[in-house]
Amino acid sequence: MFEAISRIPAEELLRRQDAVRTHLHRVAPQAGGILVFSRLHIYYLTGTYGQGLLWLPLSGEPVLLIRKGVNRARLEAGVKHIHAFKSYSELPGLCADAGSPLTPTLAAVMTGLNWQLGAMLAAKLKEYTIVPGDHAVTLARMVKSEFELEIMRRCGALHHHCLYDILPTRIRPGMTEREISHLAWEVFFEKGHMGILRMQAHGEECFLGHVAAGDSGNYPSGFNGPLGLRGEHPASAFMGNAHKKWAFGEPLMLDIGFQLEGYHTDKTQAYFAGPESAKTDEIRRAHDFCIELQDWMCDAARPGVAVEELYAHCMEQADKRGYAEGFMGLDENQVPFVGHGIGLAIDEFPPIARGFDTPLEKGMVLALEPKQSIRGVAMVGVENTFEITVDGCRCITGDKYGMIAVE
Repeated sequence: MFEAISRIPAEELLRRQDAVRTHLHRVAPQAGGILVFSRLHIYYLTGTYGQGLLWLPLSGEPVLLIRKGVNRARLEAGVKHIHAFKSYSELPGLCADAGSPLTPTLAAVMTGLNWQLGAMLAAKLKEYTIVPGDHAVTLARMVKSEFELEIMRRCGALHHHCLYDILPTRIRPGMTEREISHLAWEVFFEKGHMGILRMQAHGEECFLGHVAAGDSGNYPSGFNGPLGLRGEHPASAFMGNAHKKWAFGEPLMLDIGFQLEGYHTDKTQAYFAGPESAKTDEIRRAHDFCIELQDWMCDAARPGVAVEELYAHCMEQADKRGYAEGFMGLDENQVPFVGHGIGLAIDEFPPIARGFDTPLEKGMVLALEPKQSIRGVAMVGVENTFEITVDGCRCITGDKYGMIAVE
């Protein structure tokens, strides 16, 4: 009676599954397959956001086991074996019946399980050896296919259009951060944002993103990013505060993601309350410094370059130019990275940080976000999403990075 709203092509799913298998040989060479529990990873490998688990053997057919929603999974998933289950004790029998028996050593994506469920799995499968396999899926997701890139390019174009072209015509100085947040949502939904931003770091959440006027940009934050914000409430420190108004002479930072067909782009757009002539030299120079670093990273980000080289250059320049104190956040807000991978989650591998020697590859997508705090004033800077191509790097969230004056 029903048809799937959308399906990921079978060849795309097979490419992803084979990529995970290839990386698993290096990450956990003793394992004969991998158990996947995270709903996001299950979507990546099957095409359905299933509640349950996926057994992906090195050879043989994948087996998708669903706790709730098996009929929807059968509409959407591009795998042959889909079964309902209730207990982890059923895994060996169900997988064997599907012709893909569990192997003596199993890899598992352990971040997809909490402690309670992990202990339960180990107890139910005590005759098996379970080893970590998370990085096999992480590395597979790191490099996007043309199917994924096409979605992200459309996402990025809409993202830029919303923040650069439309929103400046609807906001004005004197509005509260909360009012600006609601206008941003209105614009984003008009242009197809699908209403959810996914984070994969344990315990991390995001709702719309950060709207920070003036000194809100340096307000203490528990979110793992450089931009501070007051947020709605201690119980929901996102979007913008109903009591903080965007005052004349203040920068306004909107660090908010866009999501289309499951994929994200990340972008920070800076605005200024008042005419261009009212910007102080301190604000102008700091913002221009961030654009300069973003441009340098874009020029340098070519296949084969280690991501830590991008970070090292930015830190060296911040120190040399007198910006070290507030670069990438002020005081406790300061973070040890200048960007991150992005895709089905906002915070994907790799972080652009010290110690990450991962070489860039064609098909990787990075959010580069050099930002500078000015104590007692605001945070300024940029963030955009970039695709690594065979010839270098190109921005997919627009090509205009200036701070927009709004009167």
